[in-house]
Amino acid sequence: MTDTETATVGGGCFWCVEAAFKQLDGIESVTSGYAGGHADDPTYREVCSGTTGHAEVVQVAYDSDALSYEDILEVFFTVHDPTQLNRQGPDVGSQYRSIVLSHDDEQTRVAENYVEALDEEGGYDDEVVTEVEPLETFYRAEEKHQDYFEKNPADAYCTMHAQPKVEKVRERFREKVKA
Repeated sequence: MTDTETATVGGGCFWCVEAAFKQLDGIESVTSGYAGGHADDPTYREVCSGTTGHAEVVQVAYDSDALSYEDILEVFFTVHDPTQLNRQGPDVGSQYRSIVLSHDDEQTRVAENYVEALDEEGGYDDEVVTEVEPLETFYRAEEKHQDYFEKNPADAYCTMHAQPKVEKVRERFREKVKA
């Protein structure tokens, strides 16, 4: 029996972040959705309008015997630019912000320390703007957004933005990638 834990993060388009996490051994599921805003049960169109306060996020269920929360954060900070405020690549708006939504006080502490360490290490030209806040409610995105990269690998957006993130994870975390 595995010890399953959950992490919720947002770093741009959820299709890209979902595809990257699905490469790892120990990931039990990745669900695209919305969180961090004020609207109840938002739709994709509403979130994209920027009026709900929600970010596109993924909820990652993982085997904590295979991966730690720090591993999840390391992958997350590898596949997006945490110094870009309210944007990732071509996607602009608060719905694409860099955000970690913690499930408990320990996740909050670890995520805040991780962000602080990134800034102190000076690996980025600009300051890390990733928000860390408690998860209040996660809303699952519509079915067409689940497993989007797997279902649409030839989609132009996927080949230009998701595929490079998948390749980066497969290269950098080679020892943790699914066989």
